[in-house]
Amino acid sequence: MLTNVLLALVLSAAIALATGPKLIEWLRGHQMKTSENELGPKEHLKKRGTPIMGGLMIALGCIVSFVLCAAYTGAWVTTILPLLLVSLGSMAVGLADDWTKAVKHRSEGLTPWQKIIGLSVVCLGFSVWCYFTQGSKVLLPFANTEWDLGLWYIPLLALTVLFMTNSANLQDGIDGILSSVTSVGCMGWAVIAGLSAVTVYQHLNGGSFGIPMVKIPDDPDAARALQDNYSAIAIFAAALCGGCLGFLRYNRYPAKVFMGDTGSMFIGGAVVGMAMLLRQPFLLLLIGFTCCMSSVSVILQRYYYKTTRKIYGTPRRLFKMSPLHHHFEKCGMKETQIVLMYTVVTLVLTALAVISVIV
Repeated sequence: MLTNVLLALVLSAAIALATGPKLIEWLRGHQMKTSENELGPKEHLKKRGTPIMGGLMIALGCIVSFVLCAAYTGAWVTTILPLLLVSLGSMAVGLADDWTKAVKHRSEGLTPWQKIIGLSVVCLGFSVWCYFTQGSKVLLPFANTEWDLGLWYIPLLALTVLFMTNSANLQDGIDGILSSVTSVGCMGWAVIAGLSAVTVYQHLNGGSFGIPMVKIPDDPDAARALQDNYSAIAIFAAALCGGCLGFLRYNRYPAKVFMGDTGSMFIGGAVVGMAMLLRQPFLLLLIGFTCCMSSVSVILQRYYYKTTRKIYGTPRRLFKMSPLHHHFEKCGMKETQIVLMYTVVTLVLTALAVISVIV
């Protein structure tokens, strides 16, 4: 398994690096470029004309390397196809949004309702698939116990996918930030899935190593299938990490290309997919903390603005600008400093997430 995990990482990064120049050239030639929202920081106006839809190189590297390296597991129905469904389905909505922005010259792309409807189809499809293939139980970190959500599993999972895809989209607001935190977070998902696979392997072969969060079925065939599922998730995490690292070559400050909604929604769907197939949705609060805070800061800003307008007659803002990374920009921090801060925070919380499943 380790060989396939490393191969997926390297192959995905290589594909993203190799396709980058041609893709950027094609995007420029077809006028697939951004017109920075005038409500954003004024410093971002200089980024007008930067190509969008660069997330295609992340998706291409990730999916090709994942399918090639994970095919041996045979976990098509339980893991491989669901991951492809939620990641590519979410990406399709983002791709339509980017296409609308570039071709129809609408700065906002799809309408909010168009996005919600499109993502809802993906969310519900993935939720129902997971419900019927792995049940409705999720794991609680640190507690080493299961929580059966019953039929609530389907709507709650659908809302989680919807929240995280939009959170990833909101976080992709400065050069290199989302690809940096995603690559770090994916290392954590790969470690968790890899340790889970090793635990099942040790159990089947009389070994003593094991982490308590893994619930191994008594049937040997079912246990082997579970091992294959964990192996496939570890490979997918490595592939996504590699794709983000390769893309970062062109997206670091000053960015030559933006991933756009194409990339951010692909990442959001992919990350939720891994979390749910590992039955660890609560770890999203740790590994995906910075993404979650992007959405939370927007929500807090909006309601604080409306509430203070009702109370004082004059609206007030909780942050200088939302999402939160723009607040830090307004406070004088450079983009590279914000990316470094977010990456370090993600690294620390990812390490904590790994600890939570092995204690």
